[in-house]
Amino acid sequence: QLQASGGGLAQAGGSLRLSCAASGFTFDDYAIGWFRQAPGKEREGVSCIRNRDGRRYSSESVKGRFTTSSDNAKNTVYLQMNTLKPEDTAVYYCAAVSLARSWSDMLGTDPCAGGMEYWGKGTQVTVSS
Repeated sequence: QLQASGGGLAQAGGSLRLSCAASGFTFDDYAIGWFRQAPGKEREGVSCIRNRDGRRYSSESVKGRFTTSSDNAKNTVYLQMNTLKPEDTAVYYCAAVSLARSWSDMLGTDPCAGGMEYWGKGTQVTVSS
């Protein structure tokens, strides 16, 4: 089970931090990704983190602005979003995939690129200009 929280309204240039609390599986054996979907657009991957070793991946659109981290003791992944832009407005979702079942991880690439197994409910992020 995944529970995302922390969304809300921010001004352009501001910051928000999203949290994704995980339960029901062995946290270290999974990668957790953040995805977002804006109205009328397809869902896109934002970032991914391998909980086992903390290796992180980010999309080009958020590199240098968003940072993903994990607290393995709390089974929680965070998405720190800085320098927010109006185009970051979207519903943000966290999702998990087992490293043992991620073909992309087996290839040494972003483990969240090959499909996710569990999805949490989204949290709305709105950035005003």
